Amino acid sequence: MNGMMMQSQLTLTGIIRHTLNNAPGSEIVSVTLDNPQHRYTYQQAFERSAQLAQVLARLGAKSGDRVGTLAWNDHRHFELYYATSCSGLVCHTINPRLFPEQIHYIIEHAEDRWLFIDATFVPLVETMANKLTKIEGIVVLTDKAHMPESTLSNCFCYEELLANESGHFMWPDLDENTAAALCYTSGTTGNPKGVLYSHRAMTLHTYGVLMPNVMAIHRNEAILPVVPMFHVNAWSIPYAAPTVGAKLVLPGPKMGCGETLSRLMRQETVTIAAGVPTVWLALLKYLREHNETIPSLNRVVVGGSACPWSIMEEFEQKHGVYTHHVWGMTEMSPLGTYNARVESTIPAKQAKQLRLKQGRAGFGVEMRIVDPLGSPLPHDGTAFGALQVRGPWICERYYKSSESALTVDGWFDTGDVATIDPLGYLTITDRTKDVIKTGGEWISSIELENFAMTLDGVAEAAVIGVAHEKWAERPLLIVVPEADAELEPEKVLRAFQGQFAKWWIPDDCVITGELPHTATGKISKKDLRQQFSEYLWSREATV
Repeated sequence: MNGMMMQSQLTLTGIIRHTLNNAPGSEIVSVTLDNPQHRYTYQQAFERSAQLAQVLARLGAKSGDRVGTLAWNDHRHFELYYATSCSGLVCHTINPRLFPEQIHYIIEHAEDRWLFIDATFVPLVETMANKLTKIEGIVVLTDKAHMPESTLSNCFCYEELLANESGHFMWPDLDENTAAALCYTSGTTGNPKGVLYSHRAMTLHTYGVLMPNVMAIHRNEAILPVVPMFHVNAWSIPYAAPTVGAKLVLPGPKMGCGETLSRLMRQETVTIAAGVPTVWLALLKYLREHNETIPSLNRVVVGGSACPWSIMEEFEQKHGVYTHHVWGMTEMSPLGTYNARVESTIPAKQAKQLRLKQGRAGFGVEMRIVDPLGSPLPHDGTAFGALQVRGPWICERYYKSSESALTVDGWFDTGDVATIDPLGYLTITDRTKDVIKTGGEWISSIELENFAMTLDGVAEAAVIGVAHEKWAERPLLIVVPEADAELEPEKVLRAFQGQFAKWWIPDDCVITGELPHTATGKISKKDLRQQFSEYLWSREATV
């Protein structure tokens, strides 16, 4: 027997309708290359999205066509999100921080027909324009006064195109399984892979993000996503904010600038912000040096890589800001887990241990850990194995792949090694490819890195496995000192004694000026392993 309920489709167009009916006057504030502080309402934003949908139709875009974007977090990119997806097109956000060869590969693989780019990226696109076989035209996201000179053919000005349209556009009734957006993995090994999201998946994911035990954003808040809109849909914030009518503050090309972030947060009374650890290191450094604080800010969401305790501690002790760990991946849209506020009644030491974990799964995500044979392991906080997930917003196969990405019994293998405790808290102990194997035993590079980041004078830290004649691999610690700090390798290594089993402690420490990072801001272990591939141990192993 079936239920007797309406069969309304879960589409992103529903967010437009809901917001226009319930929060048309809520604001979007953004920094752009041609305007240091653009401000308008959701109603104005969606009117311009309708104009843009008319532009796309006039350009000849047809249902299912991929429309590429090379753009920062600003109001025009927001308009593109909705104009493309809600008119039946696919919004393909491209990470401009990738190598040019990877960007070219992604545009070609996606078969994008149109590219919308910030003026910043005109020179980049010019270098590959004659190799883009499917692109029919390029639109620069600016007004006529700021339109750059370019050798690009069939190049248009965004604002001039919109000015020619009425905005009277009838959004089509879409099936909820229609493709809405396309993101590619960062491709640290091999070519990047495309993840094609449906309207249904993204709508459900938006509900998941807004749950009380996840971001819990509400109407009277202002949220600043420092996580880029070209990276996994900015963790769904461009959908979640209008759904509840929260003010959306977009930092444009200044997302890594502590001064800009501080100014925006104070001027726009931002209450919640989201980004990777390096962003918060830059903000805290600026606040420290200028003796500033952000009274409105009450919580920060940190993802992309493990958040050092030093960041959490400084935010809380100096600014009264609570820091939340979040974990996910491109293949998960990206929400996997969220570390909600730990109850104040829990003792400080236990609370710290819980907060350093990646959190618990939101409703819609199931998790398990398995041994090398694929057998489930207990969620006892001790057993660790390959982390696998399943749910309605998790990738079933990669774009253009004929093979499923799932296990035989229907789970997606994340490539992470993890533990799950009896309360459901996830702890990522390593990436499968980054775990260090010494004499047949595993060592977690992440746990060693987290501890190193608690040491005075350490700005960044990475641990990699380096070939060892006797033990196969041994951990090597590589640290970047804070400005004006003088670190001594021997003293750094001594700090590990008594904190970890003797055989876990790195055998050597290298002090360096900087660490290599991936296009998404994570430390590149692949580059470090290559850099230290011929490293010669200068001391005996501590095993």
